[in-house]
Amino acid sequence: MRYSRISKTLGVAAVATISLTACGGGGDSNGSADGSAVITADTVEPQNPLVPTNTNENGGGVVVEQLFNGLVSYASDGKVENDLADSIESKDNQTWTVKLKADKKFTNGEKITAQSFVDSWNFGAAAKNAQANASFFEPIEGYEAVSAEGSKEDKMSGLKVVDDTTFTVKLTSPQSDFEQRLGYTAYAPMPSTAFKDIKAFGENPVGYGPYKMAKDGAWQHNTSIDLVKNDDYDGPEKPKNGGITFKLYQNPDTAYQDLISNNLDVLQQVPTGALGNYKSDLTDRFSDKPYAGIQSLAVPEYLDNWKGEAGKLRRQALSLAIDRDEVTKVIFNGTRTPATDFTAPTVEGYTADLPNSENTKFDKEKAKKLWAEAEKLQPYNKSEKLTIAYNADAGGHKKWVDAVTNQIKNNLGVEAEGKSYATFKELRTEAKAGELTGATRSGWQADYPSMYNFMAPTFSKGASSNDARYDNPEFEKLLNEGLEAKTTEDGVKKFKEADSTLLKDLPSIPLWYSQANTAWSENVTGVDTGWNGVPEYYKVEKTAK
Repeated sequence: MRYSRISKTLGVAAVATISLTACGGGGDSNGSADGSAVITADTVEPQNPLVPTNTNENGGGVVVEQLFNGLVSYASDGKVENDLADSIESKDNQTWTVKLKADKKFTNGEKITAQSFVDSWNFGAAAKNAQANASFFEPIEGYEAVSAEGSKEDKMSGLKVVDDTTFTVKLTSPQSDFEQRLGYTAYAPMPSTAFKDIKAFGENPVGYGPYKMAKDGAWQHNTSIDLVKNDDYDGPEKPKNGGITFKLYQNPDTAYQDLISNNLDVLQQVPTGALGNYKSDLTDRFSDKPYAGIQSLAVPEYLDNWKGEAGKLRRQALSLAIDRDEVTKVIFNGTRTPATDFTAPTVEGYTADLPNSENTKFDKEKAKKLWAEAEKLQPYNKSEKLTIAYNADAGGHKKWVDAVTNQIKNNLGVEAEGKSYATFKELRTEAKAGELTGATRSGWQADYPSMYNFMAPTFSKGASSNDARYDNPEFEKLLNEGLEAKTTEDGVKKFKEADSTLLKDLPSIPLWYSQANTAWSENVTGVDTGWNGVPEYYKVEKTAK
């Protein structure tokens, strides 16, 4: 799942084909579909108000994606489809001209214009607005001025309105993939009313997308968020149902039980505790599908035990002490694949045997040796017990965290234990503030099918999802060289070098690649997941009763 989302730019435009395993598609309906019926789905309480420029985690992200569509949308395989855009063109990949489809409106009736986009992007980028997704606008000329700490400026020089349906975007350098990244919700337009009181707007957001908020007060905090079909939306994601009620769960096992009882229609991810029996529980009402996601452990470099060369040796030792094969087989029943890098097998450029990938292979003796070397440089402060933070409200993380901490204790002789947070919101707030007291479960669900998108959001200096506070100029240099490469192939080469650098430094420890184990009730059909593992809710149909 998406653990925390923020990005800069995309380096690889090509999309890898995602293969299907087991069942998928939701099966055939035994009765006629009711296009007005509301489906139910699970998520957790969002971390922040539902503002596209400030939502970078899964709890709110899955809701925002239903309410806000932008210039383009992504097909099931990740390919770009025009949505609000009539055309997006450039002769030099640096200055882009965007033309909008005419007569489109937000759900409050306000017309969507070029100014809507320019205002929303400027708002998202400006430091004074402190938006979590600000880094998405970094490639645009003038971002540096508006994003500087303490800056009062709020208009990027690279954005120009030509007329109601046309605006131009000048980037700081040529980037051939600019069009593809525009499907992420950070780039979605907001109406002028949003900027009058952005917090209030986030409680009852107004956008342009397949769905809209059902009414004032549709977000019942910690309980549910009610959406209804937006009849005026005519883009590529037209709903086949009447709306979605997102139930906000604090325990993923509760969501699973609701699904079995047909009190929940679509479950994003079968919890860890049910992976051994969900196929027998559900017969054919599930889909197993690899997607562009990875689970990892971020180890903050601001903690004394993990600083400098000694810290790097200890992180390597931790990685070598983890038997990924055993955890994926015993805890996940083979529904995960041990990771050997920081991206995912479903993106172009992935290589299983990059230089330094040996740091992801289980080797108990080498782990002990590296830990001993670290002790000579800087003795380990045992008063700081090694903890792995995880949230208890989604994903069933406790079981695998317990398994990993036991392996660390048994294979390395280091005391370790899990540290549970009641909600993902609490964990993300502490991680973002740089107040973690140990390691944290981390990872990534890609915004785009690219190697770059796996690395820049989580390891670039200053990125809000850089939980480890990693800072390596050589790594940044390789990423930038990949972005500015003249061909996709040359870009991939540089991204592989950056990936290899991460495998040496290990600011985070790759664990396993993700798989969408989605399930649905007896009441719906047409369930499938997209390239990023998120259910395509607009395709779901409810059987008429």
